[in-house]
Amino acid sequence: MIAQVTHPYNLQKALCQVEVNKGSAGVDGLKTTQLADYFREHKPVLLEAIKNDRYLPQPILGVEIPKGGGKFRLLGIPTVVDRLLQQAVSQAMMP
Repeated sequence: MIAQVTHPYNLQKALCQVEVNKGSAGVDGLKTTQLADYFREHKPVLLEAIKNDRYLPQPILGVEIPKGGGKFRLLGIPTVVDRLLQQAVSQAMMP
């Protein structure tokens, strides 16, 4: 399964999907527009960590959004790198 998730085609497809979805930056402040350059530079380290079972996702940024009636709901925003990996796993599981 790890081989399918980390296959270059799958990762490229996941990268494109995260960029298209846009979204806010997580706790690291990395934006989706910066993801391709960041991933290109850090890809070997990330893939090694994943393959050696040492990758740990970063903390999730909690943001309160208004729900109506003066109430709020907590929304969790993962980092864009974690979203990329989540997308890659999702694509590998549901061809």
